Order: sequence, then structure tokens, then C-alpha cells
Amino acid sequence: MSTSTDTDTERSAVGAVGYPLGVWAALAAIAVANGALREIVLIPRIGEYSGHVASTAVLVAAILLVARAYFSRTSIAYSRAELLSVGVLWTLLTVGFEFLVGYVEGTPVSVTLGQYDVFAGQVWIAVPVALLVSPLLFGRLLSD
Repeated sequence: MSTSTDTDTERSAVGAVGYPLGVWAALAAIAVANGALREIVLIPRIGEYSGHVASTAVLVAAILLVARAYFSRTSIAYSRAELLSVGVLWTLLTVGFEFLVGYVEGTPVSVTLGQYDVFAGQVWIAVPVALLVSPLLFGRLLSD
């Protein structure tokens, strides 16, 4: 028989994973809209490379704002390990999504991997880094 405490713990565990998944889904929608903005507005106006840099900066800012908003409002008390797990989850989902989209579009893996090459001037790596650190940054900062 389940007690009230057991139910609360189960509900908290579901929320501790489910809510961050919902936040990631919102971030994915923001990223898709950002990509459309990049292709339709930024690149035609400021060029390919500058458009990618500006788009990446906008997406990193959006990630930080959304993470801050979520962690400042959630009633879930995440441990440091859970916050790191959320960051790893968001990062893996995003990188996996990028490779899946590339596969569906027929983009060679080498091209997708090339987006992470900072030595070639690519800045996209800032997005997975922001996804990885933002839960720990805002979850700890706002809970202290």
C-alpha cells in the first residue's frame, strides 16, 4: 500500500524528469523558430557566417532565459547531481536531434560534425555547452 509520502516522492521523481523534458521541448521549438529566422532573415541580410554567429548567440540567450525562468519558478528541489543530469539530458537530446535531422535530410555525418569544429570558426558548440551548464548554473544559483 502506498502512503502519502510514497506518492509525493513518486510524483516528485516524475516531475523532476518530466518538467525538464517539457522545457527541452519548448527549447527545441524555439531552436526551430530561430533556425527559420536565421535562414529567412539573418543570412540574406548579413551573410552566411555572420547569420550563424548571430543565430547561435540568440539561441544561447534563449536557453539561458528559459532555464532561468524554469529554475526560478519550479518547486522541485533538485540536487546538484540531478541538475547535472538535466543538463546532460538536454545536451544529448539536442545533439541526437541534430544528427537525426541531418540523417533524414541526407546530410553527411562529417558535415554535422563539422558544425562543432571551433578551430574552423564554428560557434554552434556554444549551444550544447549552454544546455549542459544552465541547469546547474541557475538551479544552484537560484536555490541558494
